Amino acid sequence: MGLTSSLRRNNKSFLRIFMILVLSCIPGRTNLCSNHSVTTPIDLPPDIRSSLDSLDLEGYISFNDVHNASKDFGNRYQLPPLAILHPRSVSDISTMVRRIVHLGSTSNLTVAARGHGHSLQGQALAHQGVVINMESLRSPDIKIHKGKQPYVDVSGGESWINILRETLKYGLSPKSWTDYLHLTVGGTLSNAGISGQAFKYGPQINNVCQLEIVTGKGEVMTCSEKQNSELFYSVLGGLGQFGIITRARIALGPAPHMVKWIRVLYSDFSAFSRDQEHLITKKNGFDYVEGFVTVNRTDLLDNWRSSFSPNDSIGASQFKSEGKTLYCLEIVKYFNTEEVNSVPQVRCESNTETINILSRYANIAGTVSPAGN
Repeated sequence: MGLTSSLRRNNKSFLRIFMILVLSCIPGRTNLCSNHSVTTPIDLPPDIRSSLDSLDLEGYISFNDVHNASKDFGNRYQLPPLAILHPRSVSDISTMVRRIVHLGSTSNLTVAARGHGHSLQGQALAHQGVVINMESLRSPDIKIHKGKQPYVDVSGGESWINILRETLKYGLSPKSWTDYLHLTVGGTLSNAGISGQAFKYGPQINNVCQLEIVTGKGEVMTCSEKQNSELFYSVLGGLGQFGIITRARIALGPAPHMVKWIRVLYSDFSAFSRDQEHLITKKNGFDYVEGFVTVNRTDLLDNWRSSFSPNDSIGASQFKSEGKTLYCLEIVKYFNTEEVNSVPQVRCESNTETINILSRYANIAGTVSPAGN
């Protein structure tokens, strides 16, 4: 019965992640009022600008230097906003959203929360609207709670790299990451937060205990699995369409003292996929498994994470064809210092090479980002 329940939960998580990935490919912007996909300027009545400029804020609003908020990482759209809000408090965000709601739909104002700007389809843009610079919101400070079920309370504008640095001081760390850690909490939780730990701990959205949200009406609400649960599950992976994440409570686990980090190259897709499936289903196996495809990158051979020496002409020759499609597994095993002599070897079913996770160590304090950046 326990196994059946677990499989059902995993299937639901997979379907949810799949729908998030599909929706994230649809062009759109975070929009709490209305939406525009045109790039021509919109003539706004002067009273709208003055109405926004008159708000009593702890932070400030800028109407001039908006160029940096006109594009995102996807670089497919250039949509200049009317203004950028640099909030110092959750109240600033609530006040701005309330004012835009008060102005009504005839104002044509959109709202977009922007973290590090790594959206791909313009979700962090608001054409002739208001972009909220979430990186300005660094309050409340990072608060770590130890105990049987440790967690950390953080601002939605805080970056994951700062969370890691702080939690490591207590011997703790979040259970699930993204490949790139210089992203904001609200940004990744609005998508899913998927990386090589997802097969073991689920994506980041599966490791959230509680959220604070500014809704489309400007209301500040706390939600969790048991409190305002519909809002909680809508916002997690909701691409910013159900509210703005201003605070998150994230589950923590023990941080390992050491990690072994290995890269394994393949020229055959079938062998690559079979090994990946084998590694993620092996009991007490690796803690991080991620695969990716690369083309025309022979520099992967001359890299400290490679699974064999580039001087091995027999092993390396199959990867030297320029323009050839290669497949790569990046795998990590966590362990503590006293476990060094007891960590086992793992032999992949398709790869003829034995992966010895003891061959080289990396101190986790110095290796703060998973492979694949």
